[in-house]
Amino acid sequence: MSNDFKMPGGARISFNSVDSSLSSLKNCQSYINTGMDIATHVALDLVESFNDVEDVNSMEKVMIEYAAMDRELNHYMRAIEETVNQIKREKPENIPDLKSLVHEKFTAMESENSDSDLQKNEKYVYFKDQLKLMRKQFCHKSGNGEEAIEQIDEDIAVTQSQMNFICPITQMEMKRPVRNKVCGHTYEEDAILKFIQNRKQQKKKVRCPKIGCSHSDVKGSDLMPDEALKRAIDSQNKQSWSTLDETL
Repeated sequence: MSNDFKMPGGARISFNSVDSSLSSLKNCQSYINTGMDIATHVALDLVESFNDVEDVNSMEKVMIEYAAMDRELNHYMRAIEETVNQIKREKPENIPDLKSLVHEKFTAMESENSDSDLQKNEKYVYFKDQLKLMRKQFCHKSGNGEEAIEQIDEDIAVTQSQMNFICPITQMEMKRPVRNKVCGHTYEEDAILKFIQNRKQQKKKVRCPKIGCSHSDVKGSDLMPDEALKRAIDSQNKQSWSTLDETL
């Protein structure tokens, strides 16, 4: 499909190459997202195997670097899209210098960069949240040797953990938990997606199925895999099997 634009003076400008460039940039962005996912999994592996602090900090630096690349790509794609829309809107008499216009917009966006932008990156936020949950689930120790989480009665701790492993929809232990980034509650992935689909067919909003939660508009886009919780469930099950084997 042609993406030519006719200028007022009769000349035509093709945006096909622009579309191709945007497509390539989006592919690059998907590679960055994959890299961030891998870095998150490596960090969780390190916490689970008690190789904390320095090694995990190095993974956090990697995440920040990825977030910076992601921001730069987003700015460049925005600059391209805004330039194309500007040309179509203003319809200049002569064919403009696309490269110059894009560079000008991109530079303006980059000049407003701040470190806080990187810390708001969705995958970086997810990385930090998962690390926090992972340390909590495994009652991990801080670098100075003190307990990061206050020790409580072991039986109560186990009971609370097992309660956190139960899906509020199926009332069964979760195998693929996903966390709602709006209210923070977790559900079995298949169960919540089916729940959302059924309510959508009824043209109704989805209230969080967790008793007492006031969040009344759960969306599939708000759900994130809860890798830390999944690992905690797997670890608990391994310990249960190990204990069972010892008693047989």
